[in-house]
Amino acid sequence: MIRLTELRLPIDHAPEALPAAVCQRLGLPPGDLLECTVFKRSYDARKAALLTFIYSVDLKLKNEAAVLKKFAKDRNVAPAPDMAYRFVGQAPASLQERPVVVGFGPCGIFAALILAQMGFRPIVLERGKAVRERTQDTWGLWRKKVLDPESNVQFGEGGAGTFSDGKLYSQIKDPRHLGRKVLEEFVKAGAPEEILYVSKPHIGTFRLVSMVERMRAEIVALGGEIRFEQRVTGLAIEAGKVRGVQLASGETIASCHVVLALGHSARDTFEALHAQGVFMEPKPFSVGFRIEHPQSLIDKARLGPHAGNPLLGAADYKLVHHAANGRAVYSFCMCPGGTVVAATSEENRVVTNGMSQYSRNERNANAGIVVNVDPLDYGGSAENPLAGIAFQRELESRAFALGGGTYEAPAQLVGDFLAGRPSTALGSVEPSYKPGVHLTDLSTALPPYAIAAMREALPAFGRQIKGFDMADAVLTGVETRTSSPLRMTRGEDFQSLNVQGLYPAGEGAGYAGGILSAGVDGIKVAEALARDVLRGA
Repeated sequence: MIRLTELRLPIDHAPEALPAAVCQRLGLPPGDLLECTVFKRSYDARKAALLTFIYSVDLKLKNEAAVLKKFAKDRNVAPAPDMAYRFVGQAPASLQERPVVVGFGPCGIFAALILAQMGFRPIVLERGKAVRERTQDTWGLWRKKVLDPESNVQFGEGGAGTFSDGKLYSQIKDPRHLGRKVLEEFVKAGAPEEILYVSKPHIGTFRLVSMVERMRAEIVALGGEIRFEQRVTGLAIEAGKVRGVQLASGETIASCHVVLALGHSARDTFEALHAQGVFMEPKPFSVGFRIEHPQSLIDKARLGPHAGNPLLGAADYKLVHHAANGRAVYSFCMCPGGTVVAATSEENRVVTNGMSQYSRNERNANAGIVVNVDPLDYGGSAENPLAGIAFQRELESRAFALGGGTYEAPAQLVGDFLAGRPSTALGSVEPSYKPGVHLTDLSTALPPYAIAAMREALPAFGRQIKGFDMADAVLTGVETRTSSPLRMTRGEDFQSLNVQGLYPAGEGAGYAGGILSAGVDGIKVAEALARDVLRGA
């Protein structure tokens, strides 16, 4: 196979134009092109009037060696890399002990799936409920202001990524193409095949629900076991080695190999593990607000005359500003055509996040506009690795009070925020947050350095995307769970620094930041666990 990159075509090109362009680019007669598969399709929106699709294609040709020789100095023509996934081994038939995976979000799902595919019959413990029951509980908060602390946006089958835009792209280094394995498993579970080649694939919540169920069914069919409503309260540790997992029910499940795929909001579990001496340290994260604009404004600013083209869909953006006070302000988890959602997992606290369906056809665009914080800001240290959790809780409790104490979120128009006055009435942008917003002054919702940096950044963003700082755009607070506030540090063997057989993984452990990277980390941890078992078998 040969991979040809940087092949540009008009966005409205006919299907037959792609193979014709390949033959023209390589100087081949049509009969020499045996197969043409799109590996990636993207577009560059920096010059909206001249927008084109940019293709990378994998080709089978009659004489590939001759073509590679002809284009030896052309970096856009090269052998296609081998992206096939290969298992590190298979569990011995005599193996009795079963590994335990704690958490069934993207990381836990892929850790369990890979272990099951290798024959290790994992036991999965998820504190929340199965995905459809969990969905009903989540709607309970959104529609009735009733929170279930064990079944919500953060906890339950599928993890926090289930109620999100379902983005499936990442900037992680991936020399083994493990991200491809993640995408292929998603397609096998019912995702559209386009996620294999579009540059910024996404799925959306409703599709993720059925996909997660199918992946669960495969794990079970391969000998795995999924146990819901099983909250882990600690570990059984002997002489620095894990020997099992302790549950709130009082049961202990014996295992010498435990994957911790907790997610970034398992605060009580972090506290219990810290009390047992599991090594962890504070890390930077970010806090801020959600911002909402009309999606049509973003489409026009980003796509120009191509706004509304169904081939392009709803436009997104990625923004960053380095403020005079040294803070970085950036857009986070941008959700085109989506909604702002209630994402708390603790009573009397307000947390926001963004979500889109596959269609991305809601009226508003939303994104987190967040500011970096580090351990020095919130008193985190080696002795106090949980300080970031206390900092998040303080901001979330403040947001609950500012919102009126009913799980409504505090909100403010951008024009009022920049002018330093409370908002008293909405403008042209109707906020999407359920169970509703309470207009107020957000200047006390975040530390002063964050407010100052955001007030500087919004007009700067308006110079990049016309209308971004429009007076009627809505800010909704607070966004605090951008990533885990701590890292459960591990060594090169993926095991905890001080508890042998314990494999911290995914977002909660500080090693991922989204569905794709969490899935990839789950694969890596499953492989490391399998290698350790096979060495001792």
